[in-house]
Amino acid sequence: MKVGVFDSGIGGLTVVKSLLKHQLFEEIVYYGDTARVPYGSKDKNTIIRYGIEAVEMFKNFDLDMIVVACNTVSAYALNEMNETASCPVIGVVEAGVLACANILENKDANVLVLGTKATVNSKAYENGLTNLSYTNINSLATPLFVPIVEEELNNSTILAETMKHYFKDVSSPDALILGCTHFPLIAEELQNHFGENTKLIHSGDAIVEYLNQRFDLSKKYPEPTLKFFASENPEALRKIANKWLEL
Repeated sequence: MKVGVFDSGIGGLTVVKSLLKHQLFEEIVYYGDTARVPYGSKDKNTIIRYGIEAVEMFKNFDLDMIVVACNTVSAYALNEMNETASCPVIGVVEAGVLACANILENKDANVLVLGTKATVNSKAYENGLTNLSYTNINSLATPLFVPIVEEELNNSTILAETMKHYFKDVSSPDALILGCTHFPLIAEELQNHFGENTKLIHSGDAIVEYLNQRFDLSKKYPEPTLKFFASENPEALRKIANKWLEL
């Protein structure tokens, strides 16, 4: 089994980490569009075009599926990518919605979605959860978390003050959807802020759960082949991958 993982930059490596942990694929091809990151401030048509271009890049490989790790692309471009691709294209938004439904039986539970401006404006998570009869869903754009993660400012005063700014009027939800692949890297800090009763939903873990439900991935690959590509400065991406994935 060979999978392509696409993200607007480096955040999708958190999804790769989950795929590696569960040994689902023999080969993982990662493509980060680092030349044009972030996508969260781009318009819908631009995001769709970037997604289709990523599919064209992956056509150089004989893939069994493509995982769109970017929540923004998953929210806007998944249909168009599937129309262009010769293999299934799976997004993290649908996986996140199903993961939330799997842990929350109460349809009136308080769900908070964190994401980029584009992801929040798409209402993709709200629509997915509303279709499953959930009634108490709120979304909050938290774009400053992205550069904080990339600058490795976890456990910093900057992160603490940013959380204080974003969450000053936010009560602890029953479930917190980390609607950006950067956010799992500050999951511990978010958990500490909201408390142990808030359940965090991580795109990487959600996509693993979703893939296991939808596909026959019973065979395990303890030593998969990894390939990393970027539209700009691929060496920097590989260095970050080595660090984040502990290669």
